[in-house]
Amino acid sequence: MIEISTLKDRLQLDVIHGFLTHSYWAKGRTIEDVKTTIEHCLCFGVYIDNKQIGFARVATDYAVFAYIMDVFILPEHRGKGYAKQLMKTINEESKLSLCKVWMLKTADAHNLYKQFGYTELQHPEKVMERLL
Repeated sequence: MIEISTLKDRLQLDVIHGFLTHSYWAKGRTIEDVKTTIEHCLCFGVYIDNKQIGFARVATDYAVFAYIMDVFILPEHRGKGYAKQLMKTINEESKLSLCKVWMLKTADAHNLYKQFGYTELQHPEKVMERLL
């Protein structure tokens, strides 16, 4: 049985950084970068027996917009429905209940996110980005 918590003092930076720095979307991210992202987001740690096995964070203003980022379950714990439980917890978080616009990016987890109502952009011509 897993536990999902938003308490930042429970987060295990070595686990989070260790995974992210090798992921396709955050390759090479420094531990300082990880600390900064955690400091400025609503974070969700996933635990089994107080050992962190997953993570996600939401960049949000708590009123209008929520952007889900850095979602992962460690490879050895995949296939057990933990990512679904994490997404359900995020979507039902009371602190985010006012947010009407939710976004995320993924290269390979479309099937997971579609189960929770996420779709391709309805009006991509309205979305812009600035990459540095």
